Amino acid sequence: MSARIGVVTFPGTLDDRDAARAVRLAGADAVSLWHADEDLHGVDAIVLPGGFSYGDYLRAGAISRFAPIMDGIVDAAHGGMPVLGICNGFQVLTEVHLLPGSMIKNEHLHFVCRDQTLRVENAETSWTTEYREGEEIVIPLKNQDGQYVADDRTLDELEAEGRVAFRYVGWNPNGSRRDIAGITNARGNVVGLMPHPEHAVEPGFGPDSRESGRRGTDGLGFFTSAVKGLLAIA
Repeated sequence: MSARIGVVTFPGTLDDRDAARAVRLAGADAVSLWHADEDLHGVDAIVLPGGFSYGDYLRAGAISRFAPIMDGIVDAAHGGMPVLGICNGFQVLTEVHLLPGSMIKNEHLHFVCRDQTLRVENAETSWTTEYREGEEIVIPLKNQDGQYVADDRTLDELEAEGRVAFRYVGWNPNGSRRDIAGITNARGNVVGLMPHPEHAVEPGFGPDSRESGRRGTDGLGFFTSAVKGLLAIA
């Protein structure tokens, strides 16, 4: 039996098809979910993909939090369902308070698009078990509102509890506090990150990483981690 992973589309989402392809390459069934759906159609996990939901006219992810589907996602996440938020999806997770902190415009006020090295800080979440703690991976980054911010107390808690999932290496591309590129909730089933693992899942199409040797597929581990975890409890 295959795992079913839902990929949510909001008005303005642009990476939903990429995320769905990554899910299929990981061996799961990709289930398209529309923002106006009121149920999750029996999925086992959720991906909130990147894009510019509602054009980011108010604040990144702020309008998406009121979409009908988000009530079900929040309840499912509290119940332990794996949820991954990528870029704008990360922003949505902070807006619905599944993850702490917030996103503001990049420190340099410019859109950034580059291949970015990340260090895996937590390899025990639902989305990171295929990596090693301390491993460096390379996946694409593209954002304008990518600066992760939180008060010092929240940042200290994230550090102390091992909830920083990924950190920027070599260069902090957006001014995020403490070089944080991604975080997890205390349970480890909800993960949000700014870079795009769904754009590094096929040889020859994603950036190569000298350390991992995966040749363009450094991002696939996010999705295979979730699939293996789901099949293990099926």
